[in-house]
Amino acid sequence: MSDPASPTRLTPAGFLKRVESIVLFAIALVLAVLAVLLLISSVQALIVAVTSGQVRDQAIEILDSVLLVMMTMEIVYTVTISIESHTLQAEPFLIVGAIAAIRRMLVITAESTRIESQPALFQSTLIELGLLAMTILIIAVSISVLRRSQRRSSAKEDIFDGTGA
Repeated sequence: MSDPASPTRLTPAGFLKRVESIVLFAIALVLAVLAVLLLISSVQALIVAVTSGQVRDQAIEILDSVLLVMMTMEIVYTVTISIESHTLQAEPFLIVGAIAAIRRMLVITAESTRIESQPALFQSTLIELGLLAMTILIIAVSISVLRRSQRRSSAKEDIFDGTGA
């Protein structure tokens, strides 16, 4: 008679955990390949901009692309953590949100010189910039609170485990 707690027996929950790990690995792999391709494209754009003397004209697009690579790799990092720990971490998603907001602010700022002559559009652009700045501030505070609560939680565990002072 076999032991129901035997590690060789695959339960439905164990099967789903394995499927989750496989799918998350595939997602991480696709995102990593995408990030590499985006980075290669950014480097090529930078080389073209430098050789043609248009670095200033292309700087925002290149920076935007590089920040997209950073966001993509931060998502890969988040997926990797999920694979290893089977938990969802909030901080990497907050970082991705902050990078996305910064990307949008850079694009808006670069394009704002073209719309200065249209007061209504320029005003809505300024409002969007203000909202993005508030979003970044809220995300930064959220990350700080999250880190502080993790430190407190870790310190309490140390005390209860007998490893703390």
